[in-house]
Amino acid sequence: MPSARRTFSDLRIFGRGYIRNMVGLFFGIIFPIILIVLFGAIFSNSSSISVDVYVQNRDTGPFPSPQMNIAARFVQALNGTNFNGTWPIHVKLVNASEDFPRYLSDHSASDGIIIPENFSSNYLATQPTNITVYNNPTSTTSAVVGETVRGIADTFNLRGLEPTIQVQSTTVNTQQTKYIDFLIPGLIGFSILISPMFAMVNISAEYKKLKLFKQLSLTPLTKMEWLASKVIWYIFLSAVSFLALVAVGVFGFGAHITLTAWLIPFLVLGPMMFCSLGMLVGTLSKSVETASVIGNVITFPMMFLSGTFFPLSIMPDYLRTFAHVLPLYYIIDGLNNIMIYDNYATAIIDITVVALITAIFFVAAARLFKWRED
Repeated sequence: MPSARRTFSDLRIFGRGYIRNMVGLFFGIIFPIILIVLFGAIFSNSSSISVDVYVQNRDTGPFPSPQMNIAARFVQALNGTNFNGTWPIHVKLVNASEDFPRYLSDHSASDGIIIPENFSSNYLATQPTNITVYNNPTSTTSAVVGETVRGIADTFNLRGLEPTIQVQSTTVNTQQTKYIDFLIPGLIGFSILISPMFAMVNISAEYKKLKLFKQLSLTPLTKMEWLASKVIWYIFLSAVSFLALVAVGVFGFGAHITLTAWLIPFLVLGPMMFCSLGMLVGTLSKSVETASVIGNVITFPMMFLSGTFFPLSIMPDYLRTFAHVLPLYYIIDGLNNIMIYDNYATAIIDITVVALITAIFFVAAARLFKWRED
């Protein structure tokens, strides 16, 4: 039977060694703080960037001919449009029956466009008609979307006998979201990944090489107790890093984030997942050098393609698709949904995915981990 006393005894010994190791302490706590200070200072006046725009076309016809469907032509003109040669707009159509503001909130978005009923007929009859643009006043994306819609509207107006299309803006999200708001969840995910992953890869490979696992097998400590103590330690370390990053972001750069108990599953499951993954890599590798290489190959794509430093929306579509197979993506996405968008429905999906991946990695690590080599 696993013993809590033996587990916490090993945890106490490991924790003391970790604290004395300045390299581990630096990368576990100090390095993420340095990153948030640097990126926060560089982008302190910048807003979030996104190129995905939800469009609800309420002008459903009927139309005597496709050429008279002005609404569809407007959407087509919007889709793929570049703003100043960059930032192409990607239109995501929303069913006309949806509650549009609620739909934006449920999808953690603030940029949207409504094309009203009778848009085409009003345009052809040179009657005034309004296109509504939902935005966040502090968002760089909203400025891009607004200017793009106005530019297309001006182009359509020039083709008519007199200007008919008018663009009006409405705020869908009153929260002041800035780059620092998105940076905090990303760096929390970064700290959850980096410390347990690299440490467990190196520890398991080194212990195997030095026959320390064989020596531990002669003690009352079990494999499960040893692994559990490491998981507990990195959960604690991630919590400390979380508090430090939030404090720097809020008090140093005025970040606007939400702190709730919904964050706890990510702060617990995340370190557990990457402890288990690091243990798997170190256990299955033939040498310390091989383990280090494999660990880097796994870790670095997650660091840069999971939304750690920059939103996925500015990346090419194929990279966004690839990001969905990375475990860190679901941690950072869940943290964003809770801390920025208050989108708990999507966060529950992220928690479920993280819990499933964690269970797979932990069970695999526990089964494949051996005190003694065959």
